[in-house]
Amino acid sequence: MTLDKQYQNLLSLILETGSEKEDRTGTGTLSLFGQQIRHDMSKGFPLLTTKKLSLKTIVTELKWFLKGDTNIKYLQDNNCKIWDGDYQKSNRTDGELGPIYGKQWRDWGGIKSTRISQNRDKDGYLGFEEEHTLGVDQIKKLISDIKLNPNSRRLMVSAWNVGELKYMTLPPCHYGFQCYVNDSKLSLMWNQRSVDTFLGLPFNIASYGLLLLLLCDETGLQPGDLIGNLGDTHLYSNHIEQAKEQVSRYEFNLPTIKLSNINVLNGEFEYELINYLAHPNIKAPLSN
Repeated sequence: MTLDKQYQNLLSLILETGSEKEDRTGTGTLSLFGQQIRHDMSKGFPLLTTKKLSLKTIVTELKWFLKGDTNIKYLQDNNCKIWDGDYQKSNRTDGELGPIYGKQWRDWGGIKSTRISQNRDKDGYLGFEEEHTLGVDQIKKLISDIKLNPNSRRLMVSAWNVGELKYMTLPPCHYGFQCYVNDSKLSLMWNQRSVDTFLGLPFNIASYGLLLLLLCDETGLQPGDLIGNLGDTHLYSNHIEQAKEQVSRYEFNLPTIKLSNINVLNGEFEYELINYLAHPNIKAPLSN
């Protein structure tokens, strides 16, 4: 089944059988538990065609994660607004969103601390200096493990650091992913506890599809399957009519994408999206 059809079927299933539930945002949802999206990457880049999506926004956020950055400045400098609402609710003024995805992916367990400096200033006083004890670079380790031990069942990255959840502006929705190598193909499966099906899920699908292609470039493998395991899979009550509109639309063929100048560990790459035909975007309010 095509990606767009899977997604439309999921929208329809929630509309027809979803349970009404209250939620953290106070908006209200129709919700199902335990769904799955599966896409063969040879069928095209997984960017939905039944409504136009901003790949630039998806790319900017993924680069931000891969850089290990957790400050909203990079997103704002690149006109990416998807974390603005969560940052505003945090009441912080330093731009930090806490130890979210980038911190966990690139520096799991790393600790920043302040200590008394051993060097005196010109007046003879001891000052303070920051010290950073590096944690585990999960992305670097994943790439190495795929190359050295492709049959491993431990090719995993986790963003769900229980000890640091309380310091995060928003605990991870997509909290981990696992890779699998078979027949010179690399597949990726991500797990998601909370799924904003209308606005968030299309971005998640494309983002992990893009990450899979980047990992393939680093490891010399071909892309296999992209799989999403979805926990609380919901439509917000103010997305119902928009979902019905998207279900009614016909699909186009998926686009392809060309990547270049790739440096995954620096969070840098360039892209060219090819033959992306899509219906107009459908506006819907964010629930933060």
